[in-house]
Amino acid sequence: MIVVTGAAGFIGANIVSTLNAEGRDDIVAVDVSRDLTPYLERMHIRDFVERDALFSWLDRNAAKVSLILHMGACSDTTCSDRAFMMRNNFDYTQTLWNFCTTHNVRFVYASSAATYGDGSNGYDDRGDPAMLKPLNIYGESKQLFDLWALQQTVTPNGWAGLKFFNVYGPHENHKNRMASVVFHSFNQIKKTGEVKLFASDRPGIPDGGQMRDFVYVKDVVAAVLHCARAPRENVGALFNVGTGKARSFADLSTAVFHSLNLKANIQYIPMPDDLKGKYQYFTEAKMEKLRASGLTQPFHSLEDGVTDYVSILNAGA
Repeated sequence: MIVVTGAAGFIGANIVSTLNAEGRDDIVAVDVSRDLTPYLERMHIRDFVERDALFSWLDRNAAKVSLILHMGACSDTTCSDRAFMMRNNFDYTQTLWNFCTTHNVRFVYASSAATYGDGSNGYDDRGDPAMLKPLNIYGESKQLFDLWALQQTVTPNGWAGLKFFNVYGPHENHKNRMASVVFHSFNQIKKTGEVKLFASDRPGIPDGGQMRDFVYVKDVVAAVLHCARAPRENVGALFNVGTGKARSFADLSTAVFHSLNLKANIQYIPMPDDLKGKYQYFTEAKMEKLRASGLTQPFHSLEDGVTDYVSILNAGA
């Protein structure tokens, strides 16, 4: 069986949906509550396990598990409770790693591009991760686990830590403030006909000129499943998951307008105080390492991904 944590969430729900489309229903979905989102009700799973009950479930069913895809985490970049973040993002992941090591199970977990901090050390997954300085507790929790994983001499039957960049796509409705700018832009346009973006608070960077590596969730799922199925010698590492091309927030929102056959109408608002000094102004994944591991599937361009996603939002999915 395949265990997917965070299955009621954004990336997890897309993984379950993709596995279903491949004909797989031997999926154990794990999350805080089955009622967290409605997506799981439309999917085919073998069992649902609440997050806090997973370890006892694994003890009873260890022989049946072949793969754990650990997408569950506290992903709130504004969270200030370090102890809470470490329990959820470090301790929990460590326990799953140890289970997979003991029972010879493949383990793929979600790291984050937040580990790169302000980008002063670049965004290259072939560099020394110990040199990175995350800007928030969320990024720190992911960074600390990445470093711990790399120190282990006894490991699961193949593992990968995936540094997701700015992911957007279906099944993120429940994320509220943490949902993608595509999602928020679409809803703002439908409601008011305009999009509000954060103004720049850095000299030399225009409003809307903050740049990120925006990656469509369908491509993220392809990367996750590649790492789940690749030969063991091709994984056992940290991998970036992005497009390899940074684009501005203005480009992103403009693509949403164009996908709706509308002229762009973007207004700029001050950067919130709780994000000042913690806001990444540029991210761009180096993708050579993941490609060298055998992933050949081309990823969506920004415009193609946004167009596909907006068509899904328009359909009310």
